[in-house]
Amino acid sequence: MSLETLPARVHIQEVVTRDGLQIEPRFLPTPDKIALIDALSQTGVSKIEVTSFVSPKAVPNLADAREVARAITRRPGVTYVALVPNLRGAQEALDAGMDELNLVLSVSATHNLANMRMSPEQSLDGFRAIVAEAKGRTTGRAKLNGSIATAFGCPFEGAQAPEKVLALVGRYLEIGLDSVTLADTTGMANPRQVAGLVRAVRRSFGAVPLTLHFHNTRGMGLANVVAALEEGADRFDASLGGLGGCPFAPGATGNISTEDLVHMLDEMGVATGVDLPALLTLARGLPALIGHDIPGQVAKAGRSGDLHPVPVALRPAAS
Repeated sequence: MSLETLPARVHIQEVVTRDGLQIEPRFLPTPDKIALIDALSQTGVSKIEVTSFVSPKAVPNLADAREVARAITRRPGVTYVALVPNLRGAQEALDAGMDELNLVLSVSATHNLANMRMSPEQSLDGFRAIVAEAKGRTTGRAKLNGSIATAFGCPFEGAQAPEKVLALVGRYLEIGLDSVTLADTTGMANPRQVAGLVRAVRRSFGAVPLTLHFHNTRGMGLANVVAALEEGADRFDASLGGLGGCPFAPGATGNISTEDLVHMLDEMGVATGVDLPALLTLARGLPALIGHDIPGQVAKAGRSGDLHPVPVALRPAAS
């Protein structure tokens, strides 16, 4: 690996208050969510996925989406995103002033039925209505991102053909979406696969903004980041503490940890503009908020450069 082959700057996109909290067993009070988002806004992350305007019955932990979206303090330079499952959710997110809407469709038909209760074609029809709504507004307009769930494998169907993923990227762009995310929904990706798919997307679609969304289900999350970096990817979703997982995918576990990702990039000499000590402070406060330990490693072990005192037995004797 050579630093010359890596992006000069990587954008870190925080998803803990949506993807991280959606699977948590207990509800995080609304004021705590708002305070967490406001603190994350100060760390230098490029985007924050604030919440999802989804049915409270489907995802009870995000039932306060409207209150959270309206109460956070917006920091210039940070893009505030909401995941929306349908036109009604999109309208609510636009009314709440979200900068970007994230639309999600699974390339796997089985997972899309489990997750969205509709076929991929039905999802795309819904996306067209959302595009018309978002682009038809004279005020409160938002960017539109299309996420492709199970892009690297489905827990029901297995591996998905790269051609299917590329075809879906093309359809996203045809209906008017501005950017694309490839999501490894249940951590099935491997570095060789990631490199090949990122290379294919960049070859076919040029400069379209591309985000990678990895889960660390099988311990390959950061290895997959490196593989994507070497193919020129420069935008990554991550979740503080490594929280998260899809409620509708068997075996799903947390996202790659934001602080672990930033620490790795710092050690590699890749700029992120993110304040790692501030992230670590927030990550170390998460267990008190959610009631259990976090998967992230650097919050526990410390940074590589955090040295320890020499053992007493090795210190020179006092003269």
